[in-house]
Amino acid sequence: MKYDQWNILPGNQEAAAALEAHGIPPLAALVLCARGLDTPDKATEFLRADTALLPDPFLLRDMDKAVARLERALQERELVCIYGDYDVDGITATCLLTSYLTSRGGRVIPYVPNRLTEGYSLNDPAIDQLHQQGVGLIVTVDCGITNVAETEHAAQLGIDIIITDHHECKEVLPNAAAVINPHRPDCGYPFQSLAGVGVALKLVLAMSAPERRPEVLSAYCDLAAIGTVADVMDLRGENRAIVALGLRQMESDCRPGLAALIREAGQENRALSASSISFSLAPRINAAGRMGCPELAVGLLLTTDPAQAEVRARQLCTLNRNRQAVELSIFEGCQEYLQRHPKQAEGAIVLASPEWHQGVVGIVASRLSERYQVPTFMICLEQGKGKGSCRSWGQFNLFQALEQCSDLLESFGGHELAAGFTILEENIPAFRARMSQLALDWYATHPTSTALTIDVMLKDTRLLSKEHVRSLDLLEPNGTGNPTPVFAMERFTVAGFSRVGGGRHTRLQLRKNGSVFDGIYFSATPKDAQLVLGAKVDVAFNLQVNEFRGVRSLQLQVVSCRPSGNAALQSQQLYSRYRSGAALTGQELSRLIPDRQDFVAVWRYLTRIADRGQLRETPVKLSQKISRSTGQQQELSRVMVCLEVFHERGLIELRTSSDSLQISILKTDKKVDLEASEILIRLRRRKSD
Repeated sequence: MKYDQWNILPGNQEAAAALEAHGIPPLAALVLCARGLDTPDKATEFLRADTALLPDPFLLRDMDKAVARLERALQERELVCIYGDYDVDGITATCLLTSYLTSRGGRVIPYVPNRLTEGYSLNDPAIDQLHQQGVGLIVTVDCGITNVAETEHAAQLGIDIIITDHHECKEVLPNAAAVINPHRPDCGYPFQSLAGVGVALKLVLAMSAPERRPEVLSAYCDLAAIGTVADVMDLRGENRAIVALGLRQMESDCRPGLAALIREAGQENRALSASSISFSLAPRINAAGRMGCPELAVGLLLTTDPAQAEVRARQLCTLNRNRQAVELSIFEGCQEYLQRHPKQAEGAIVLASPEWHQGVVGIVASRLSERYQVPTFMICLEQGKGKGSCRSWGQFNLFQALEQCSDLLESFGGHELAAGFTILEENIPAFRARMSQLALDWYATHPTSTALTIDVMLKDTRLLSKEHVRSLDLLEPNGTGNPTPVFAMERFTVAGFSRVGGGRHTRLQLRKNGSVFDGIYFSATPKDAQLVLGAKVDVAFNLQVNEFRGVRSLQLQVVSCRPSGNAALQSQQLYSRYRSGAALTGQELSRLIPDRQDFVAVWRYLTRIADRGQLRETPVKLSQKISRSTGQQQELSRVMVCLEVFHERGLIELRTSSDSLQISILKTDKKVDLEASEILIRLRRRKSD
């Protein structure tokens, strides 16, 4: 992620001191004050994570109907199916309700559809199969709110359906025995941000006598915590309590499947956090659904046999590694295609292929939307039909946009920021054109920039210690609504850096006030970060205590890095010094000499706007626009040298005046060798001398 600007929250040192006097550690006090929780009462209320935050489950509309129908099923020994979704939220919800009803003596079977062959939510063939097995009641978890026709089909077979879901509701709700969804317009439940597993938890609490609810909550809050974090729900209020209780439960009495998965993921003997769920446990559970084996994850979470749990945990981890390899292959292929067809990334990205794995395209869509800063739609084709997954960018509402394209779709559902749909292959060109225009219209009236919110600009390096960092655990669980704190510090000296993780990440050493701090910058190369040995940089980072071979050390997880001072001005000054013939160091010449990627980025941007006539722009704005179009920082001095080389080799006409550029693309049929440029030859010779 590259950021156009840093937004530093205003701090209040006096208020922070008051929180410290109230017993809140310094770093946590600074963060709370920056987020407006600047009195002891506000901070204490926010930091609560107790059962008092869980409202009465019967405040959910139709809860009474659902409880009555399930109690009848238990009494009459009716065969009940818990029908879930194949993501982490759906799998944990399926296991939660299956386990609870089984403990009550119920005859229960879990059913999670195969993502690759059945797709999302209820489907008629599955209902037919369950009918043949003798199922009289289906309870959906994390799905079902849009299944009007499927619910009617079940009714014709004599099967009742209880829907528990948390996705957006359409105008018409299914005619089910009960429909529990905090997003129902007629539901007055005070907390709308429950995950699907959160709604399932409310159902089992409603089915329990009030005096037994603490015991039931303790038994299932671990599953609810995992599903809530994995589904990126708001971690304030009730969800904060659910996740905090779940993390504590996993620390004290972990079910066999989770204990095995924690060991296999390398998280044993480490403090569990929401980040542990997000980056270690959830991806492994999710891999089962994505790769078409949801029953593997369901079996892991339901088993009481430690030996069986170990086997399934290892299988899940292997499956996750396979998922990562498939995902990377698709992502790199999409990037290569978009480099050849840059106009396909304007407005919205809509790509389709029969070669893709349906289970991973949602993750690829997320990476592409972040990389190109547009909403992304990935469609897997098979026999003239497509299954699509999409991810938003810049608060573009996917659900509303899909509604405006509903005449081109077979079906759709999901959230504002993530959704799924099905479409006939013949409708994809029209869908691409309409969706791109909808996105362009949105961004024309809702301009977006990639701004990084920084909680605290630190001045004192003494706060960068393991002891102070551990105190930030007070703010856990971190996630949506309560993000991991972002700190920043100015004028570090770059003491060293190296590429790690196959060259995809950067490990760096930063010096300030006589101390050297280790840092890791994920998904950024040294060039992306504009790192130069000895240079002064401002760094935004998360703080963490890293453990390696039993040794714990402070680590800065870099979120953003920029040259200290005005980077664009510094780059412009470097270019001016070059043009004036001033002596330059080897490091400065390295910052000037473009590589092939620089030439490609600048040329592709110029050709994209070529049909708009002559380009008039300032050097600063031009380099910024090229950076945004590529998703990678393009240094102004290098952009200017690229333009000089293009001009020298007859590809463009370049005119400069004071602070303005005029560029026209020239037509040529001959192949142009940029390496023969006299400008490049002279620069490289100066660097080698």
